[in-house]
This record gives sequence, structure tokens and C-alpha cells, in this order.
Amino acid sequence: MTTTTPPVTLDDVLDAAARLKGVAHRTPVLRSRTLDALVGAEVFLKCENFQRVGAFKFRGAYNAASRLTADQLARGIAAYSSGNHAQAVALAARELGTTAVIVMPEDAPRSKRAATEGYGAEIVTYDRYTGDREAITRALAAERGLALVPPYEHPHVMAGQGTAALELLEETGELGALLAPVGGGGLMAGSATAAKGRCPGVRMIGVEPEAGDDTKRSLEAGRRVSIPVPKTIADGQALDTPGELTFSVNRRLVDEIALVTDDEIRHAMRFAFERLKIVIEPSGASPLAALLSGRVGGLSGRVGVIVSGGNVDAERFGRLCAGGD
Repeated sequence: MTTTTPPVTLDDVLDAAARLKGVAHRTPVLRSRTLDALVGAEVFLKCENFQRVGAFKFRGAYNAASRLTADQLARGIAAYSSGNHAQAVALAARELGTTAVIVMPEDAPRSKRAATEGYGAEIVTYDRYTGDREAITRALAAERGLALVPPYEHPHVMAGQGTAALELLEETGELGALLAPVGGGGLMAGSATAAKGRCPGVRMIGVEPEAGDDTKRSLEAGRRVSIPVPKTIADGQALDTPGELTFSVNRRLVDEIALVTDDEIRHAMRFAFERLKIVIEPSGASPLAALLSGRVGGLSGRVGVIVSGGNVDAERFGRLCAGGD
């Protein structure tokens, strides 16, 4: 009989947590009696919108980048991202005394591009609907001799992302269910590894926008499925196929995928602002949207939610909350 070693383990997440101690923020966990009443469970929101760069992505980016050799750091780092991983790699590079080149879509939110440049990164743009960002970045990295730190398709990135769920469980104790947004799958892979490692019976629920249901389709098919690049307000989840490594983890550990509409995401953003007094970007609001819209049934006891980020500028936030884009 042959066995396959998973790309990320609980020990990897624990190791990442030790490496990130004192570097990444230990983000707060918020509660709301109103939310509990609406959901019919005790809901614990792990607020990664308060993480450095405003999103969970700093955890994985720093964990991976900090393991590069001195020679690799001297040459610099390359990455591709719609925004949050871009900022995370740029900041990690600055913290580690190196440089970063980031490939970003032309239509990336202005605030995310500005923040990435503010951390000192060089930006190269592409058309997300016609270009292959991974191929573009790999060619650029090869040409310049840069080390590639991908947004999710890397064991150290997944392990770093899993530290958010690890911290949540340390604060809440055992959970009956844990919800997280799914884009490329790195946050879910790391979270599921940490959560199932600590609480084997926890129900892992991923949330995707209806227009970008590539992971749901892939889990149902038992293989990675590609869809047209989705058009959704959840730009961090606008991917056409799950990562190969992340899917190998998620197909084993994820129990279900819930889908939410853009209007449900807008409602969740408004709810978080009005009731919790926090700003959440669309991708970060998708798990909350799944709870508020009743897209997940059978919830009771303690339910954890990874609020993945809050990087949305004031102008766009206002338009989204008003029902626009």
C-alpha cells in the first residue's frame, strides 16, 4: 500500500506560527448577539482585516519568504496577485531587506495597487481575462533571477495562512463548524489542516461567489475543473480553477462549499459596518454572507468565521454598500 504525504500538516502550521510570532498581528475575534440570533449559533469572527496589509495574506507570504536563502533574498522576489498577496509579498520583502516585483491585473482595485507600491514593490500589469498571470510571472522571475512566492500554491504559504484558524481555535476552543472564503484555496487548505488537526469533527465550509464556483464544481467532479474567469465584486475570489496543491488538501478536508451572490456579499458588508463597526472587503465578507443568507444549514453551537480582509477604498466601499460596484 502506498501513502501520499500531504503538502501541509499541522506541524507545518505550528512551525509557521512560531515563525510569525511577533511579526504578524494576532488579530481579534469579534462577537455579535444580533448575529448569533440571526444564525442560531454562537459565531466567532476572526478578523484578519486587522492583519498587517489588511488581510490574512501576510501570514503565508512572510512564512514562505522568510525561508528563502540569503542568495535568493539578495536577488529579490516575484509574485502575482489581484491585490492582497501583492501587498503581503511587498511588505514581507521590505521586512526581509529585499525587493519585490508583482504582476497584477490591470483592473486591480486602485487602493490595493497603491498600497503595494507604497511598500516599495515594482508592479507589472496584465489583462486578467486574456493573460496567464502565472506564466507571465514565471517568465519574469526566470529572466531576472527572482524567487517566486505564489499566492496559494506553496506549502509554506498554506501553512502560514493556517495560523489564522489555529489562533481562532486557541481562543474559542472546539468549534462545530468553520467557514472561510475560497479563491485559490490556500486559506482553506491551511485552515482545514489546522482545524481538523485540532478538532477532527469540525465541519469545514468553504464559501465562493456564485459566479466563481470552480472549487465547488471541482469537489463535485473529484478533479480540478476550470471555468471562465468570473466577473464578481469579490475580486480576491475571481479565479478560474483551484490550485493543484490546495485542491489536493481541500478535497480531503473540506466538507462542503456554499455559494453566495454579489448582492448577499453587499448585504454582509453593510451588516458588518453597521452592526460590528468594521470594514470588510467583498471576498472577506463572503462567509458572513453565507451565514446571513441562510446558505448553510444545520448550524448550532460554536461557529468560526475567517474574515479574510478589509482592503477596499472608501469610494468603492460606499458604492458597494449602496448596491453598486
